[in-house]
Parts: sequence; structure tokens; C-alpha cells
Amino acid sequence: MITASMICVPSIASAAPATPAPAPSSPAPAAPAPEKKDALAGKTVFLDPGHQGSAAGHDLRKQVADGRGGKKDCQTTGATGVNKAAEHTVNWDVVSLVKAGLESQGAKVVLSRPDDTGWGGCVDERAAAANASKADVAVSVHADSTSAAADPAKKGFHIIVPQLPVPDATVSAVQATTGRTAANLMRDAFLKAGFPGANYAGVVNGIQTRADIAAVNLTKVPAVFIEMGNLSNPQEADALAAKSGQVKYAVAIIDGIVKYLLSTPSANRLSPSLPQGSQNSPATGETPAAPNANGIDLSGLQAIVPLIGQLIDSKDPTAILTLLQGQGQDASSQILKSLLSVVYSIFGGKLPF
Repeated sequence: MITASMICVPSIASAAPATPAPAPSSPAPAAPAPEKKDALAGKTVFLDPGHQGSAAGHDLRKQVADGRGGKKDCQTTGATGVNKAAEHTVNWDVVSLVKAGLESQGAKVVLSRPDDTGWGGCVDERAAAANASKADVAVSVHADSTSAAADPAKKGFHIIVPQLPVPDATVSAVQATTGRTAANLMRDAFLKAGFPGANYAGVVNGIQTRADIAAVNLTKVPAVFIEMGNLSNPQEADALAAKSGQVKYAVAIIDGIVKYLLSTPSANRLSPSLPQGSQNSPATGETPAAPNANGIDLSGLQAIVPLIGQLIDSKDPTAILTLLQGQGQDASSQILKSLLSVVYSIFGGKLPF
């Protein structure tokens, strides 16, 4: 973020006034106070890092509700990249960064699974956990795979939205309105970050409509289902597995979540009594909050993502600390510190703040 200290103002030589001295000027305005770390206070985000570290003792093929009146497998192991990266670990690593960034701004974050070593629950259980959390938004994070072999022609992210209507009227109402708004804002955040929309599987401008995703068919809070990239594409697989790439994905996800949370009224979930396609309206005379109304602007953070990547790839904690010591107290700086705290811990250290 550009601060006053970064702006040079030419000095003016003093000289005796030719006319009577003017009246004393008004005091200079006080410097803006540091941005508070509570821009997302009162907001709850449910984060679901897809799949699990281990399915020991659990039957992945156990049949559970699919949200369409049918059944589907409880869970899958997740994909493996052409670089041998495990999808469940990629998902976990990115979500860990997103969690830290959101919490730095006061959000409450609920996870679908506590770690990347054990079980994470069937798809219906994760949807139930999202509903029980009463989250303002639920975000499932995955990485796609189109082939066991390298598939460099297919690339890009996509956001999966449910084919409507869904049998559950509440799910239909939520996902047709606030859920779709959240999905579109996440798509926009990925595009702004430089990620291309997927060029396969019928994806249109970063959005894919499907009927078979229980995570959204069963979720009664606004749901966003992300496929960050294609692990069968060698370039994307490397980006998804690298800490520098994961920071870039995390920043895009944080940006999408923040824009949604700050562009919707506090009561952003639909009442079960509302018909499909309806949504809560602000009280008379009340204007819905504008995006980034509380001043969170991640454009500066996105601009230095390449530098962050270089620092992470260098595995030089001293360089990371040097960067952090020059940061201010705006939201981008706070989020940057939280992200690098997660990365720094991988090096065995703990940042001094």
C-alpha cells in the first residue's frame, strides 16, 4: 500500500513576505489511523479442503445422500498430479493460507477437517457441518485431474454451481441467489489474479454447472466449489504444489471471499420460507454494503505475489522478515503477514509478531 512516507514533496525555499503575513493556517489533518484487524468481525467462513489425508477405518464407497434423491460414494481419495502431488495436500495447504488470511481480519473460520493426516468425513457430513456452522459462506477447495498421464492442453480453474432446482427448496433458494453471487465473485477474483478459466468440460467463463456435486446440493448456506486448476497439466500441477503458487491461489480465494462478505448485508443467508430466486432485502432506507466497504483492498498484495514467490522459493527466512518489517498496518499487510507466518512455520520458525 502506498503511504504518505513514500510520496516526495519538493521543498520550498523560505523568503520574507512582501505582504502582511496571512492568518495562521488550519492544523494539518491527522494521519489516518492504522486499519483495524476486525473488518470481517462477526463473519463466519466454512472452509472445506477436499478429500482427506487417510481413509483408514472408513469405507469410501459407503452410499450417502447426493441431494438429488439418490446415493453416491461417501468420498474419494482425491487426484494425484503428474508431478506426484497429492490433491488432498494441495487443498489443505491452500486452505491453511486462506484460513490465516481471513482470521487476520477477524473472521471466524470453521474447517471441515482438522488436519491432513486423518479422516475428513463423507460429502454429506461435510455439507451438514457447513449448515451447522451457520457460515456466511462455505467454500470447498479442490484441484481437478483430467488424465493419469500429462494433459498439457487442458488448463484453467472453474467454479462449480448446482443445476437448479435442487429438491431441497432452501438449498435452491440460497444457491440461486446469494450462492451464485458468491460463486461469480470468486470467479472474478480468479480471473483478476491472472488464472484462466478452464478450457474443457463445458466450462463457460470459469463456471461449470453440474447436478452431481453433493457439497452444493446439500448445503443451505451460500456455497462456492472451486477447482483451482488441472493437476494433469504439468505447469498447473507445479504451481499448485509450490508454496509460491499456493500463495497466489490463496490470495485469489481470500479476495473472492472478502468481496462477497463485504458486499452483502449481515443477514446474507436466505430464510427457508423464501421462495426460490428470492433473497433478503435491506430494510427501507438501508443501502446494501458496497464491495470492500470496510477498506480491504488486496490489489497491492496481488501485485507483490511474484516477489512473495521468490522469497518463498529462496527459503530465506531473513529475506521474508526484511519484507515484513517494511509493511504497514493496512489489511493487505496484515494478510501478507498471516500468509507468510504459515509459510515461515514450514521452515521451522515463528515470525515475531
